[in-house]
Amino acid sequence: MEIKDIDIFEGGKRPFVIAGPCSAESEEQVMAVASSLATMGVGLFRAGIWKPRTRPGCFEGVGARGLEWLANVKKEYSMPVTTEVATAVHVEAALAAGIDVLWVGARTVTNPFAVQEIAEALRGVDVPVLVKNPVNPDIDLWVGAFERLYNCGVSRLGAIHRGFSAYGEKFYRNAPQWQIPLELKNRFPHLFLVCDPSHIAGKSELVQELAQQAMDLNFDALMVEVHHEPACALSDARQQITPAALGTILSGLVHRSSSGEDEEFAAFRNRIDAIDKELVALLAKRMEVSREIGSVKREKGVTVFQPFRYKETMERCALMGARHNLDSDVVKEVFEAIHSESIRQQLLIVNGEKNV
Repeated sequence: MEIKDIDIFEGGKRPFVIAGPCSAESEEQVMAVASSLATMGVGLFRAGIWKPRTRPGCFEGVGARGLEWLANVKKEYSMPVTTEVATAVHVEAALAAGIDVLWVGARTVTNPFAVQEIAEALRGVDVPVLVKNPVNPDIDLWVGAFERLYNCGVSRLGAIHRGFSAYGEKFYRNAPQWQIPLELKNRFPHLFLVCDPSHIAGKSELVQELAQQAMDLNFDALMVEVHHEPACALSDARQQITPAALGTILSGLVHRSSSGEDEEFAAFRNRIDAIDKELVALLAKRMEVSREIGSVKREKGVTVFQPFRYKETMERCALMGARHNLDSDVVKEVFEAIHSESIRQQLLIVNGEKNV
């Protein structure tokens, strides 16, 4: 895909700031928030008009009449505006109202039929589109959404990282899993990458640290939910911040260079490259032992997978990782991958495969 630059995002300092309420609740609320943000260098005003909610009975947005309020923001404060679209009807209404940028939400991205419907509605229209990551951690599903839009002629594309759903109690509302948006950036280096710390955090007090992490990872922009009275918000009240809080966050951001091309960095990289080489060599030795084990299991008629041994290995590696101050989830993920490859190698031997 030959992704084009989005002109609205060009020429300003990093990070580009997209901000506004989770939902457009009334014209007074929208204009009050916009009035505050207009003086803070916010480059794009956001507000949800149609709100896909998890359960019925929640506030699901004011609908198309809210588009007029966004048009008033654009006219009154000369700020470009953006809103979420989930159907062809949404697209047509937003375009008719002069919305500058559209975004496709996380729930919509999980449904290829819905994304295709949006893409077809945008065929022949030159409008920037931002695509949020799907709720589940599937980078190919994310890429597929970009491809569907691109195949219909939408080439001014950007990505919004809003974290990924996880079952059970968790520190963040949505797990950051930073490696996924960074992998997306590796695949498409020119893709404009936005972090939505509000949806990752789920709590207003965590927004600042997540915004800083995004900057440290070289994200291009931040999309932050801002409400003039967060406690009274009709949706996602817990994660929204005041305009004043946004100002504090932006002024407190530490900006670091993304070049890192001097000799000191080169020395560190050479050391990392050498360690990586050793790691690969050790993995190869481990798989040699796994194949030897596979031969013994084949001779003795023993099953390849040993549940108790697997549990013991995971617990032992987690303890070793903890002693070295390594994140237990990361250690678990690494050794699950190693164990999976070990099982594959053993199965090849047990099944008499010669090309291992």
